[in-house]
Parts: sequence; structure tokens; C-alpha cells
Amino acid sequence: MSDTRVVAEKKSWKATASVSLTNYLDSGSIVAGASGLTLWAKELNLSSLQVGLLGAISANAFGSAVGALIGGRLADKYGRKLIYTYNMLVYMLGVAIIMFSANFLMLLTGFFITGVAVGIGVPASWTYISEISDESNRAKHIGISQFAWSCGPAIIFILGIVFSPLGLLGNRIIFGSLFIVAFIAWLLQRQLNESKVWEEEKKKQAAAGTTNKDNFYKQLFANAISLKALLFLVGVYMFWNLVAGAMGFFMPYVYSTVGGLSNLQANLLQAVLWVLTAAATYLLFVPLGDKVSQRGLFFAGAALALISWVVLTYFHMSWPALWVFVVTWGVSAGIGAQAFYALWATELFPTKVRGASQGIMFFIVRGSAGIWSIIFPTILTSLGFTVAGTFMIVLLVISLLIGVIWTPNTRGKSLEKITEERYGKGVGM
Repeated sequence: MSDTRVVAEKKSWKATASVSLTNYLDSGSIVAGASGLTLWAKELNLSSLQVGLLGAISANAFGSAVGALIGGRLADKYGRKLIYTYNMLVYMLGVAIIMFSANFLMLLTGFFITGVAVGIGVPASWTYISEISDESNRAKHIGISQFAWSCGPAIIFILGIVFSPLGLLGNRIIFGSLFIVAFIAWLLQRQLNESKVWEEEKKKQAAAGTTNKDNFYKQLFANAISLKALLFLVGVYMFWNLVAGAMGFFMPYVYSTVGGLSNLQANLLQAVLWVLTAAATYLLFVPLGDKVSQRGLFFAGAALALISWVVLTYFHMSWPALWVFVVTWGVSAGIGAQAFYALWATELFPTKVRGASQGIMFFIVRGSAGIWSIIFPTILTSLGFTVAGTFMIVLLVISLLIGVIWTPNTRGKSLEKITEERYGKGVGM
């Protein structure tokens, strides 16, 4: 390998690490809210509807949905670097409001602003990482971003255990840790160079006298190839995320209200689950994603996810069932729908709509999670956990079938080649 190639590869890994902090802050903010939800509900005397609203407008749902719709389009129109210059400032504002919340309105506002910032950053994050990678290590780079996404909950839940004796103050401190990481991320990401793939696409548009602002929706919705990709990716990710999203925000609440666990025990289980997810991502998806059958790897993750919820739903919340659930879901999440969606969503669209397409899909996925966040607590309370768990199992089956049947053939191909094969020559990378 030439010295130039080595230097370029080091730069790409450094950029991936910097951008991956966005994913850490995404999952971290979701779980920080989840780990303290019972404490906030008690402190502010929140109703089940208010608890549902917090989940619905957070980074887990509507907040990030709105942000993604905005951020994806901005990333395509003005560049990926624009997002990294300003977005973390918005995130820090939202987290600061949560830290000092004294009533429900402040808490709701903080959750929403944080969620919007997360949504703005995620499409640009996956897009940028994919564009600085090559065909031999794209899944590996995306896997590192997913590793960071998994480390967020693992670290936050461990902090939740450490600060558990402090009650709600401990949760405020946890949000303070996110503020510090966001500040570090802002300093690092401001130094990133613009994506060369995006710059080349803009030069081609300028030379051809075209822009990507007038026919954006036509490019996505009137083009049969793009529309099929949208439907496929939404199907794979949305049905899985309805389960994962509810888990990310409500699982400690479920452990406490259904299983009778203490806040400390609930956080311990979630910490172990996310450590396993991070380990599975790093030890399985990162080294294997570019080398083995992606259909087979996706199926393994989806099947484990399904098994985990069957055990939890129909074997009650005994400790053996809880540990089987934690292990199987933890491993499945490291090699399942989240990682593959992040990869495929950056591969199946041309550069000029790569960010915006993710914004639309993320809007649909997190928006549906917002609706589910309002409904789920009611189903749990009125119909019981077995009914709610059965809903989860059905959703996972749908995601599994869509992903396995329509797995795209993109492994080992450059973004340019994938675009050319799907859309024809002259469309752009």
C-alpha cells in the first residue's frame, strides 16, 4: 500500500471516529431520558399521557423525525460539512434545558430540541461515512458508527447505575456528560473537510447547468427504482425500530412496572444488553459486513431478535427469561436492521439525493415511532404485556421477511458502480 493511500486511509478513519460521535449522542440522549423516566415521572407527577408525549417528541421519535427531514435536504443542497459546523450547538442547547428542567414544559422543550438536533445529524453522518469509505471497507466504517451508537446506551446505563443513589440529580448529571461529549464532537467535526464525492457531484451539476432543488421529489418518488428502495428500507427499518424504539425509551419503565424491578436492576439489565450490542457490532458486523453474505448476516440478527421477544413475552419476566432476552436481543441488535439500514440507505441512492432520501425515511421511521410511543403505554396498561409483546413479535417478523427477501446486491461495489447499475450512466455517484 502506498504512503498516499495509507495517509488517506488514516484520515478517513479519523473522520469516521469524529462523525460517529453523532451516533453516540443520538442513542445516548434516548437512553438518558429512558433511564430517568421513572424518576422524572415521580418528581414532576407526570401522567401516563405525559410520559408518552416525552417519548413521542424526543430523539426517539417526532423530534428526530422533523430534524431528519430538514437535515437530509440541507446536507444534499449545501454539503455535509454545514451540518457539522452548527448542529452540535443545537444539541447542546436542548441538553442544557433538560439538565435544568423544573417543570414538564421545560423537559418537553429540551427533549424536542435535542431530538431535532439528532435528526439533523444522523442522515449526514451515515452519508459522510459512506462517501469517505471505499468498496472494500464501507460496511466496516458504517459498523464503527454503529459501534459508537451502541456504546452510547451502554455507557449511559452504566452511569445510571453509578449515579442511582443520587436519584434525579444523577440523571441531570448524565445529561451533563452528553453536553460535554457534544462540545468535543463540535470541536472535532468543525475541522472536517467536505465530502469529495459531494463536491464532485456539485461540479458535474454545475457543468451540466442543472441543480438538485427543482426536481428533488420527482427524483425520489417518480423514479421507480428510488421508490422501491424507499419502500424496502422503510420496511426493514421501521418495523424493527417500532420495537427497538419502544425498548430504547420504555424498557426500564416496563421492567419496573411489569417485572417489579428496581430502577437500579432495570438499568443494569439495559447496560448489559447494550454492552453485548456494542460487542456484537465490533466483533461481528465490523469484520464480516464486507466479506460474508449480507442476507445471511441480516437473517441471523433478525432471527435472534425474534427469539428474544418470544421468550420475554411468553415465558414471563423471570430472571432466566430476562437474561435470555438480554443476551439474544443484545447480539441481534449488533448485526441486525439498524446496522444494515445505515449501510444500505447510503448505497441505494445517487449522491444528489443521498442525504435527503435518508431524511425522508428517517422522518417516516421515527415519526411512526412517535405515534407508537403514545400508544404503547396505553396498550401496556390496558391490555397487558403479553398483548404488547405479541405486537412486537409481529413487527419483527415483517422486518425479517422484507430484509431477507429483498437484500440488495451491493457488497464489494463502489458507490459509483452501484448507482450506475441501478440508475444507468450519467446519474452521478
